[in-house]
Amino acid sequence: MRRKIEDERDARACLKSAKAAGLTAGEWARQHGVDGRSLNAWRMNLSHHVRKASAARAKPRLVELVSASPSRVETRYVVRVGDAEIEVTDAFREETLVRLVRALRSC
Repeated sequence: MRRKIEDERDARACLKSAKAAGLTAGEWARQHGVDGRSLNAWRMNLSHHVRKASAARAKPRLVELVSASPSRVETRYVVRVGDAEIEVTDAFREETLVRLVRALRSC
């Protein structure tokens, strides 16, 4: 059974040794009887902590948000069935249009 990483100090020491040996954390863990999943979890937690701390120190900056696509003119369609007509846009639901046309036909 492979040993679990005990704490942050243990994790940092193991990760430092893996780096010095030129091995991935998983390779180093296998060679040294350490649970690779435990070491990898510590590696991810520590790197997340470092990223979060550096982000907190970063100066805030303004970012302008611009629409990715220009606003479109809404296209309208007129559907005529006999004397009745229905006006829809591109946002209509096909099921609704079918239901309305059936209702108009029955009149």
